[in-house]
Amino acid sequence: MALTGPAELLATWEAGLDRDAAGRALLLHRAARPETGTDALLAVPVGRRAADLFGLRRALFGERMQVRVECGGCAEAMEFDLDAGQFAAPAAGTAADDGVLRVADGGWVVDFRLPTVADLAAVTRALADPAAALDPPDAQQLLLARCTVSATRDGAPLPADELPGALPDKVRRLLAEAAERADPAAEITLSIACPECGDATPAELDIADHLWTELDAWARDVLLDVHLLATAYGWSEPEILALSPQRRRYYLELCADA
Repeated sequence: MALTGPAELLATWEAGLDRDAAGRALLLHRAARPETGTDALLAVPVGRRAADLFGLRRALFGERMQVRVECGGCAEAMEFDLDAGQFAAPAAGTAADDGVLRVADGGWVVDFRLPTVADLAAVTRALADPAAALDPPDAQQLLLARCTVSATRDGAPLPADELPGALPDKVRRLLAEAAERADPAAEITLSIACPECGDATPAELDIADHLWTELDAWARDVLLDVHLLATAYGWSEPEILALSPQRRRYYLELCADA
């Protein structure tokens, strides 16, 4: 992964200020994979994008991530450290060469592909559409329908308009388990024990949202540095950004001592 310079990161931050969460996630993914086009980024499985973003976070801000959650039992604020490196490299999947996975059980054979960023965006849009009137279970049905390549029962193909409602619960569960094995970072849920009440709180970690929050804080700090150094020395923004963080800190300390 090529490291992105401060000027490029500031441009990514500026472009994301007026975008929604999906747009910001795409910008961050493009920063992680600058050589990859938009269509190809949207076709990446959700967990593999998460692994890319963990890798970007690791390259930019280091291994240690500070995560904050609220206890579901007593509302106590909890903070803990997480190692970004453990999620930065996706585990080897079990998909065939064409990216299709297969589940077989009780006469059922279902071929499916992993949900991609584009699939997730489509389901999110459908959930947000008041005319669609979808609830979370409907969204799961829609996602399964989008990702099912084919389904047969005792050798007979199942018509597309009967999917995914006709699939038995066990087959659905096997599909979910196979997808989790093949794309383990697609949904990262942590279980955090509260030091006050002892309750365990499940916390879903959205790396795109977390990384954007960190990038936003970094960008505002850097722009403040630019303002102070430009005022003190008359340097341009490109000249200041070309300085290493250590040299910027040193010049800022000199300004404070003056």
